[in-house]
Amino acid sequence: MENPSRQPPRQPRQQPLPGLPAPPPPGAAALPPGTYAGQVVLVTGGGTGLGKAIAAEFARLGADLVIAGRRAGKLKAAQEELAAVPGAGRVTAAVCDIRDPERIAEVFDAAEAALGPPDVLVNNAAANFPSPAEDLSPGAWRAVVDITLTGTWFMTREFGRRHLAASTPGSIVNIGASYAWTGGPGFAHSAAAKAGVKNLVETLAVEWGPYGIRINGLVPGLFPHADMTEDIRAGLDRAAPDTGASAQEARGVRGGRGALDAPDAQGAQDARDARQPALRVGAPRELGWAATFLASPYARYITGHTLVVDGANWQRRSLVNPEVVPVRSQLGRGPFIP
Repeated sequence: MENPSRQPPRQPRQQPLPGLPAPPPPGAAALPPGTYAGQVVLVTGGGTGLGKAIAAEFARLGADLVIAGRRAGKLKAAQEELAAVPGAGRVTAAVCDIRDPERIAEVFDAAEAALGPPDVLVNNAAANFPSPAEDLSPGAWRAVVDITLTGTWFMTREFGRRHLAASTPGSIVNIGASYAWTGGPGFAHSAAAKAGVKNLVETLAVEWGPYGIRINGLVPGLFPHADMTEDIRAGLDRAAPDTGASAQEARGVRGGRGALDAPDAQGAQDARDARQPALRVGAPRELGWAATFLASPYARYITGHTLVVDGANWQRRSLVNPEVVPVRSQLGRGPFIP
């Protein structure tokens, strides 16, 4: 007869993991009402995606907004949407290629004439697409680095020079990327540019702090939104195939896409959620709340810092490293042919 004491212990039943709680609902504010009343906030890339979501949270707190971007139609639609946000101040839009310093100066002049000098600058505009490093042409490299790094510098320089000349304080938030620390296989151009953006935060915080100008970085994790490019969306689809969620969720709607105050998509957890330590992706408003805090009076002793908002995803490590898959294979590219 078998000795019961030698039987293996019964394994406890696995319970579903809850992950990080959902954020407060759309329309909630992270700071007191009117925190930005009477202040002007300029957001580059503010006509779409995460830039628009960030602009919405400043608007909710009473800011006058200037949204800048390269597509007039997108800017006009965003201007109307942002003007309808409860609590919003005045909203203007400016077509601008941030690679053009003369046009940047014109945008600042127009903003000052219409609303007053910008008190806050959010450098959100960037360019990116996945590619093996060896396939990047000189033009492709320049396109990404010139927009993401040089354009950010041109905007920052214009903002800083005006505040230095006027002896007024100001706050800058640069949107970064976690591969500024880790490297970004498949995104050599963007990773190099974002590393430069992060270094600008650390360098200028010291140079301009004595004059009352703060500068911080903000790194988003996975925040699916309607304006993701098709190549980025395709990469997410390869990494997280449809697991039975609705068609909208499978395309990345989870996390509060669509109208600025639309409720989050509901439904079964999908494969993208399961790849995050939080067991969910981010809602774009969560990034907006972080931006409004970093630029606010409540963060006046915070400068030179980069805040990562990604549910700890960039810090993930496996006990056993997964098999190495070359970038070309991950992107579905054949062998390199010069």
